[in-house]
Amino acid sequence: MPTYDYACGACGHRFDQFQSMSAEPLKKCPACMKPKLERLIGPGAGVIFKGSGFYETDYRSASYSSDAKKDAGGGGGGGGCAPTCGTSDAPAGCKMPKK
Repeated sequence: MPTYDYACGACGHRFDQFQSMSAEPLKKCPACMKPKLERLIGPGAGVIFKGSGFYETDYRSASYSSDAKKDAGGGGGGGGCAPTCGTSDAPAGCKMPKK
């Protein structure tokens, strides 16, 4: 539920109110009891990431991802083999024996 800012047009009293988004805006000022209350437009809340599931590499550019794939598939000790290595569909350069 969001927090809304209110200001009274009669006495100038300002306060925050924690309300449901579907709730009707308040109309009566709690300080002077006059029906001159207005809901203010606020800046909104910032995005807060919680938990351990967010990493700086999650939102890399497409060019970074394609370059990383080129580097990983470039050879070596079988750690970067394609899923088809060892089959008749193996890519060129696959060092695994065909099954």
